[in-house]
Amino acid sequence: MRGCGLLMIGCIVAGLGLSAEAQEPRRAFTPGQVWAATDGEHINAHGGGIIYRDGTYYWYGENRAARTPGGPRVASPGVQCYSSTDLFNWKNEGVVMKVIEDNPNHDITRGCNIERPKVVFNQKTKKYVMWFHLELRGQGYSAARSGLATADSPTGPFTFVRSLRPNAGIWSIEFPESSRTPVTAAEAKELLQGQNFRPGLAAGVYARRDFAGGQMARDMTLYVDDDGKGYLVASAEENYTLNIHELTDDYLDFTGKWTRVAPGGHNEAPAILKHNGKYHMLASGCTGWAPNPARVLQADSIWGPWKNVGNPCAGTNPQNNLGPEKTFGGQSTCIFQVAGKPGAYIAMFDEWRPRDLRNSGHIWLPVKFDGDRMVIDWTDKWDLSVFDK
Repeated sequence: MRGCGLLMIGCIVAGLGLSAEAQEPRRAFTPGQVWAATDGEHINAHGGGIIYRDGTYYWYGENRAARTPGGPRVASPGVQCYSSTDLFNWKNEGVVMKVIEDNPNHDITRGCNIERPKVVFNQKTKKYVMWFHLELRGQGYSAARSGLATADSPTGPFTFVRSLRPNAGIWSIEFPESSRTPVTAAEAKELLQGQNFRPGLAAGVYARRDFAGGQMARDMTLYVDDDGKGYLVASAEENYTLNIHELTDDYLDFTGKWTRVAPGGHNEAPAILKHNGKYHMLASGCTGWAPNPARVLQADSIWGPWKNVGNPCAGTNPQNNLGPEKTFGGQSTCIFQVAGKPGAYIAMFDEWRPRDLRNSGHIWLPVKFDGDRMVIDWTDKWDLSVFDK
């Protein structure tokens, strides 16, 4: 009871602080601290990403519904969007893709789990295309699907198109010919027994198991390369492997070309940037809601080979005394370029609070490079002038 009482008091104090803070425009990033939108409410867009169009940034993320302290988790209403012209002050644009309320059999009926929504603009079709990780209602995390929605405006409404597992019936480009034989779930379990577990993961036993129905797709991101080619990157094979799937020119489907990255590496939360011709994929380990060390995978081609070059983080978050060993208490979700500033990138992290997901924190930090090595230093307070140095 004492803990609940302190939590309620903290929420009241935080609420008062939000209202006061919202009256003054922000002029700097303060990672990990309460970040209010212009409506005075903490920004409720988690596991999200940023796009820039016509002078405005749009931040899409999971809307995590409010819950009574100690009560059950409340179903999400859908994907939330905020807009900003300066990256500091964000206007709440509302829920831009809503769950379905009147059809319990729909893929995105209320009670489904929509995570890590990402949006890109397609220059050819002039459509805004959203992909997201979807778990069907009542099925836990077993569905592991990719959901698709489109809109004519960055603030929606986004119309749900379909959900699926990527590239059913297609082998990855590097999968050995000698191993291209599907296996059942029971056969996969047998092949991964005991000391065969790690070698079996690397050899793609789970990919063989999922061949017919399509590959699992959990934590995900979207990446558009310099040539306009789009890719969906997702955690697959029970979160032990990352997959990169090439998208069609309209970004609405898969071309059938895909590859496995760091098989058996147990990575999730991918975010990609390209710097000086090299691809850098920021990711985390798999420890549920708890933070763990970040890592960067690097390659000269989107198709690999990818090499783990270590943890890019340095410094300590004074709010929780966590450093690189716990990624300052956060988990990667997106890296985006600042408009008009070539080479200026910001890394976004979620500071998950599983008992109060709506108020999970946002950690934004500048990305630097030491040669080809990505560096993300903790900074208590910063603004875009860091990129002018």
